[in-house]
Amino acid sequence: MAYSIDLSGRVAFITGASSGLGAQFAKTLARAGAAVVLASRRLEKLKELRARIEGEGGDAHAVELDVTDIGSIKAAVARAETEVGPIDILVNNSGVSTTQRLSDVTPDDYDYIFDTNVKGSFFVAQEVGKRMLARADGSAPGTYIGGRIINIASVAALKVLPQIGTYCMSKAAVVQMTKAMALEWGRFGINVNALCPGYIATELNEDHWASEGGAKLVSMLPRKRVGKPEDLDGLIVLLASGQSHFVNGAVIAADDGFAL
Repeated sequence: MAYSIDLSGRVAFITGASSGLGAQFAKTLARAGAAVVLASRRLEKLKELRARIEGEGGDAHAVELDVTDIGSIKAAVARAETEVGPIDILVNNSGVSTTQRLSDVTPDDYDYIFDTNVKGSFFVAQEVGKRMLARADGSAPGTYIGGRIINIASVAALKVLPQIGTYCMSKAAVVQMTKAMALEWGRFGINVNALCPGYIATELNEDHWASEGGAKLVSMLPRKRVGKPEDLDGLIVLLASGQSHFVNGAVIAADDGFAL
């Protein structure tokens, strides 16, 4: 007998959904049956992705979101719940980085990374989490009690990598944030987990992997390869589903063994 995970009837809110892993997460959850809300600053890109998902028979919606703006976070989440329904699944995916030595990091560089990766991720999860908590205590309507929050961290949270030290620091904070939320919200049926991808080839970094520096990095990886976005499909669907009810506060590396 075949085994499958069906997310029909669930609403998933994906930040950073206009490209890269965020777009892949959205397509994957839609294929599993969820209604997906695509959120990022690049609304035109979201509309293109929405059209592709709808062309495959999925249910997709687009909302503009700047995670560095608290007002934008509140407005995007409110619009998603008004237009689509209570959010059952959050994929907290927005993230940025710079490449530089720590001695060259300026206050603006530091704020650029931490405002998105840490502060933005926290307040997105808080806004969605508050609504999940309200449903759990009966002060807000909703047929599904509990929820799933998946914070996208990085292998860089587990292993310091050269020239992206500030990014590593920010993703380590996301891991600790995940554990804190899991501890505080778990008793309300809200499971919060962190997914730590390794090196994944996307349209955003494909030129790097074709360069001499990219090839040198690949040669240093355990199996001398980078991953594909679809390599994370199984994990994202599992963590979004009811089948992950016993997985809370987990920090899951999907890095082909790089952090070992």
